[in-house]
Amino acid sequence: MASNTPFRDPTALAKLIGSAPLFIRAIELIPAAARSEAAVLISGETGTGKELVARAIHYLSDRAGFPFVGVNCGSFTDTLLENELFGHQRGAFTGAQARTEGLITQAHRGTLFLDEVDTLPPKAQVDLLRVVQDKKFRPVGSSSEQEANVRIVAATNAAMEGLLRAGTFRQDLYYRLCVFSIHLPPLRDRKEDISTLAAHFLSKHAPADKPNLRLTRSAIAGLIAWEWPGNVRELENAIIRGIYLCQADSIEASDLGLPSDAEKLTSPTCWNLAQTQSFTSEKRKVIKAFEKEYLIRLMSEHRGNVTHAARAAGKERRDFGKLLKRHGLDRKLFRAVAVGLPQ
Repeated sequence: MASNTPFRDPTALAKLIGSAPLFIRAIELIPAAARSEAAVLISGETGTGKELVARAIHYLSDRAGFPFVGVNCGSFTDTLLENELFGHQRGAFTGAQARTEGLITQAHRGTLFLDEVDTLPPKAQVDLLRVVQDKKFRPVGSSSEQEANVRIVAATNAAMEGLLRAGTFRQDLYYRLCVFSIHLPPLRDRKEDISTLAAHFLSKHAPADKPNLRLTRSAIAGLIAWEWPGNVRELENAIIRGIYLCQADSIEASDLGLPSDAEKLTSPTCWNLAQTQSFTSEKRKVIKAFEKEYLIRLMSEHRGNVTHAARAAGKERRDFGKLLKRHGLDRKLFRAVAVGLPQ
């Protein structure tokens, strides 16, 4: 394929929003992966944006003018997945009244994205290894092989090392898939990106009749405090919820549907009566939770200005800085709070 294909989309990376070091290190691999024909394995928790990365690789590559075809490997049984991927010949099984093309054929000259590749059953793993290794596949019921002119990009939210040790995922297939390995960090490890992402989703989803929507400082503080088990996808859903639940142009923390401070302190993840420890230990936990919530709220209100926040707290700047460090709070997290806030 010509390297000067006119179908490449140089803006593909712009859809991957963030400046956290862990995130930048991950997406820096995308251009190199796109230039190659090698398979790519994208790992990361649910909601971290694995399909966005797969699409960026596709649209930056020489295959950009051809189909991007995705499939969730966990959505099918062993037999159905084989048929879905490879297609079948007429009469291959009861009800197969016509020849049907599989996803590999549909993605010809393009990219096949295999989400949750860790769920592939053993036989499908063997067949996929043949595709990745030899660029060949055999439709169900066919006696001849066909060419597989397709780029494979796979994704997983599983701990693959454990599956390899247990023998439930083939090592030879794993090493064929991870020529390029891209790991997307969870949102809790890139909190400095939360304000930017929130502003992006606010702009993306705000209806035409609500052009002046803003997130309040308390809303931003709530977003930064939350651990986001559903990652970027959960954050986007929270912003959409806030857009339609707010009563005015300002989205409050309560509009986002996040747990209140009281709910956080009494949730099973923070407070387990079955495992109650000593009074001193439990008191220390509650004080630590209060301190972190207080610091987040204060730093949000003062938009990352440590001097002003320390003065408001009635503490020396140096001591206040030590408190921030103790709770793992970087003032840079709060500098973007002004984005999307009412002035």
